[in-house]
This record gives sequence, C-alpha cells and structure tokens, in this order.
Amino acid sequence: MARGDLTDEQWALIEPHLPIAAVGPIPDLRKHFNAVMWRFRTGSPWRDLPTEFGPWQSAYDRFRIWATRGVFQDLMHTVIAEAAARGQADLGLVSVDSATARAHHHAAGMALDPEQLAALEMAVEAEKGARTRSKERRTDRPRTRRASSGDGSTDDTGPA
Repeated sequence: MARGDLTDEQWALIEPHLPIAAVGPIPDLRKHFNAVMWRFRTGSPWRDLPTEFGPWQSAYDRFRIWATRGVFQDLMHTVIAEAAARGQADLGLVSVDSATARAHHHAAGMALDPEQLAALEMAVEAEKGARTRSKERRTDRPRTRRASSGDGSTDDTGPA
C-alpha cells in the first residue's frame, strides 16, 4: 500500500457505495479509487498518474462514470453520516466560498421585505449617481495637447 492509499477500514466504509459493473465487480476497483484520490491530492494531470495505478485512461474513465452517476456526492453524505454517528463530525469546519458562486438575488431565490428591497434599490441608485457625478467632473475639464514643433520643444495647442 502506497502513502495516501486507503486503509482497510476506510475501504470497508467506501466499497459498498461504489457501483459494480453490469457483468460483476471490477477487479481493480480499489486501485482505481486510490488513483482518483492520488490525482486530486496532487493536482497533477491524469497522464502523470503513476504506473502502479494502471493505465491513466482506465482511472479517468472510472472517475468520469462515478462523477456523472453522483457516486462522490453519495460517498460524501455517507462519510459525514458515519462520522456523525461516531461523534467525530465537526460541522463547524464546513466552509463555502461565496466568491465562486454569486447570483443576483432574483436568481438565488432571495426573499426580501419590500421596504428593505426599496432601501437597497435606492442605495444602488445613489451609488450609480455618485459614480456618474465623479466621472462628469473628470471629463468636463478641457484637456490640453502638446505638439512637437520639430525642434524637440513642445508647445500647448489648446483644448484637444
């Protein structure tokens, strides 16, 4: 067993939740699962999979099948439930990065009090107005252009 591979106890928890092929169990199922874990632990391309895991195409194909069938989602729920049953789940460590999943409040199903929504819309309009006013101040000033007289000196030619 290589460093990072599943222990027998971990495998006993995971194996029942992996699908079997139409013709029966896949002989290298544990090896494929370890290959998928290695790939995501290291962040390397599939083609750099060590030869001890077999052909990278086989591991990738197995991963793709599991991903489309929702096997990893099911495994996550199972492992969390098992940890909670053992009293080992610390859901205080769960984190969601809001910077990667932003949506307009209409798209996200956000429900607001009508008064609060009106106040937010007024604040947005005020912000837009403040930005427009600051841009107008910058663009109202005449700009001057410097032109070269050919002898290396420059002289102002007035507004551009």
